[in-house]
Amino acid sequence: MPDDADTPIADEDGYLPADTPPSWGSETDHQRRVRLLKKARDLPKSPGVYLHKDHKGVVLYVGKASKLADRVASYYQKSADLGPRKQPMLDLVHDFDVLVCETEWEALLTEARLIKDIKPKFNAFLTDGKTFPYLAVTTQEDFPGVFVTRAINEPRFRNATILGPFTSPGALHQAMQALQRVFKFRTCELDIIEGDPKLPMFRPCLLHPIGRCSAPCAARINKADYRADIDRFLKFVRSKRSAMLRELRTEMEAASESRDYEKAAMLRDEIRAIEKLDHRASRKDQWQPEAESFVLDPKKCVASLQRALEMETPIRCVEGIDIAHLQGGETVGSKVSFVDGRPFKEGYRRYRIRTASNDDYASIREVVSRRYRDAGAGQELYPDVILIDGGLGQLHAAQDAFEQLDIQPPMVISLAKREELIYVRAKTEPIRLGRENPGLRLCQAVRDEAHRFAQHYHHTLRRKRTLGE
Repeated sequence: MPDDADTPIADEDGYLPADTPPSWGSETDHQRRVRLLKKARDLPKSPGVYLHKDHKGVVLYVGKASKLADRVASYYQKSADLGPRKQPMLDLVHDFDVLVCETEWEALLTEARLIKDIKPKFNAFLTDGKTFPYLAVTTQEDFPGVFVTRAINEPRFRNATILGPFTSPGALHQAMQALQRVFKFRTCELDIIEGDPKLPMFRPCLLHPIGRCSAPCAARINKADYRADIDRFLKFVRSKRSAMLRELRTEMEAASESRDYEKAAMLRDEIRAIEKLDHRASRKDQWQPEAESFVLDPKKCVASLQRALEMETPIRCVEGIDIAHLQGGETVGSKVSFVDGRPFKEGYRRYRIRTASNDDYASIREVVSRRYRDAGAGQELYPDVILIDGGLGQLHAAQDAFEQLDIQPPMVISLAKREELIYVRAKTEPIRLGRENPGLRLCQAVRDEAHRFAQHYHHTLRRKRTLGE
C-alpha cells in the first residue's frame, strides 16, 4: 500500500482508525510525545516493523524491532538521543504504524522490502539496492556446486536448487565453510562431466588436500557418491540439524574443559552460524522480486505464452502497462519492455498523467494513446503482446484507446491479480493457466515489473511534492 495520504487510510471495511491522531499543530511538542509514548507502550512485545510518519502520512523512517513496544517507546523517552542524523526526525513524527511479524528474521525482510519500496528520508541503510543472499546448488550438473549468491537469475543457476533468501550473509558464509568440511562439496565454477578422460590428469585445488572438497574435478570421486553427499547436504540444510548441533556442542564443551578456548570459540561461532540457517524465507514469498522475477527459462516462457494465446508468429517483445496513484494524487503510468523473455531496460518509460486524477481507466487510455500513437500511425512497430495490469475493465479501457488509432496491435491482454486470469481482446472467456505455467509466470513477471516501476516513479513525485525537491 502506498505510504502517503492527506487523510487517514480506511481499512477494508471502510472504517477509519479509532485512534486517529489530532491535527498537526493542535498539540504542544510535549503533548505529542506523551501521546506517541502511550501508544508505543500499548504495542505488543513481539517482533515487527514500525513506520514513523509525519502529519501528511509520509513515511519518514522504517525500522525493525525484536520487541515493538520497547523499541518504539525508546524514541519518545525524554532521554532519547538518535544522533545528529536522525534526531531532527523526532520533531516531525506525528504518528506511526506497525506490522507485527512472527520472527525477527521476517521483520528484517519486511524492513528491507519497505525501505527499498518507500525510500524514507531518514533511512541510510538497506538503500543501496542490495538483496539478501541465496544458496544455489547446481543440481542440474553431474557434480553439483554449492554457491552463496545474490544473482540467482544468472544462466548458470537455471534449474538449480535455490534456498533462501537468508537474512544473515555472514552466518551463511561461515556455515558453508563449516559444512564443507563435512560434506566436501565443490565451490568452483568448473564444467565437470563424468567420464571426461582429462579428469584423472587434472590437479585439484588446495581445498582437496585440506579435506574440504572431494575433488570431482580430478576424478577422485564418482558421480553416484558425490550426488549422495549433495543429497545429504540438502537434507541437512532443509532439516532441523539437531544431531550435528549436539555433536558440536559436546565438542565445544570438551574443548572448553581442556582449556582450548580458541577451538571452543570457533565451535561456538560455527554453532551460531548453523542455527541461523533457519533465518531464511522462501522464493515463493517474493520478498525480493528484483532478484527472483526472471529466473525461469525465457525461451520456454515465451513459447508457452505463444501457445496459450494461440498466436501463429513467435513472441519477441512483450510490453506491460500499469498505473499508480493514491486517491488521485500524483497519478503516474509505466511501460516496461521484455525482449525474448528478459527485461529490456532501454524500453522502459514513465508517464505523468495529465488528463485523469482518480480514474484508472482514463489513465490507461492516456498512457496507451501517448505510447502507441506513432505505432498507430504506422511510424513504429507494435510489440507482439501488450499486457495491461488489471481485469476486463482495464482491458476495455485500453481497447477504447486503440480504436482511435488507424493500425491495431497484434495482441492486447490483461492480467487480473487475484485469480491470475488472462483476458484477451475479442475472447469472451478468460484464459486460466496453472500457477506454474511458464507463460503465466512470464506475464506475472511483466506485470510485477510494470507495477514496481510505476510505484517507484509515484514515490519519487510524492517526495518532490512533499519535500520541495
